[in-house]
Amino acid sequence: MKTVIIIIMMALTFGFMMPTETITMKGSDTMVILAQRWAEVYMSKNKNFTIQVTGGGSGTGISALINGTTDICNSSRPMKRAEMDKLKQRYNTLGVEIKVAIDGLALYVNETNPVSELTLDQVKRIYQGKITNWKDIGGADSKIILYSRENNSGTYVYFKDNVLEGEDFSPSAQNMPGTAAVVNAVSKDKNSIGYGGEAYGKGIKFIKIKKDEKSPAYIPSAEYVKSGDYPISRYLYLYLRSKPTGEIKKFIDWMLSKEGQEIVTKVGYSPVK
Repeated sequence: MKTVIIIIMMALTFGFMMPTETITMKGSDTMVILAQRWAEVYMSKNKNFTIQVTGGGSGTGISALINGTTDICNSSRPMKRAEMDKLKQRYNTLGVEIKVAIDGLALYVNETNPVSELTLDQVKRIYQGKITNWKDIGGADSKIILYSRENNSGTYVYFKDNVLEGEDFSPSAQNMPGTAAVVNAVSKDKNSIGYGGEAYGKGIKFIKIKKDEKSPAYIPSAEYVKSGDYPISRYLYLYLRSKPTGEIKKFIDWMLSKEGQEIVTKVGYSPVK
């Protein structure tokens, strides 16, 4: 009996003292909600495992990966060649890229805005400052207020490269620190427009986007993003310094599993598997 009691006491003692492995994920604000949800569910099933998720933007996450201050970088854009070169100089590796979800980059307007669809060219000219009044695209006679993202954001880089085709934003565009801030601003300003991930849709209206005047217009729903009909979509990535092993590999394998990909859908993005 005495032996049994000792074993139970040791189990209780050392059970509470089991070392906790911590994994850090940093980067894309677009992916913060998704990464937090993944972390919450995974940690609920792996009690001795801690996952710390922080945002700051894809550029911030990539810098942290290069500096060695995060295990996993969340990014809403591919790494640039210059960033890979820095990684190679420091770790003799170009890094490992893993696609984990697909996002339809959404255009948001206030719920009261009568404009419901735009062509890609109209979006481009709005953000270049060449279309400045809603009446020119079927709306009220009011100045268009532009909300954008800071330049360390992967969403900013993707939008500039793929929607503005590398050209500059209008100087009047107001840069916000995260997608949630863009959505909040648009929800309060009836003359505004903003852009960001499709999972951030509360309090605003999605604009349907069409490739050109003759094309059908689509909202950034999972169905149309996955089919390719919605014309502004992108992969969401994880980046690591080297091929994942141990607990990090188990966590990534789980993110790509049926359960992990179902969370992608629940959060509002499209799964890659």
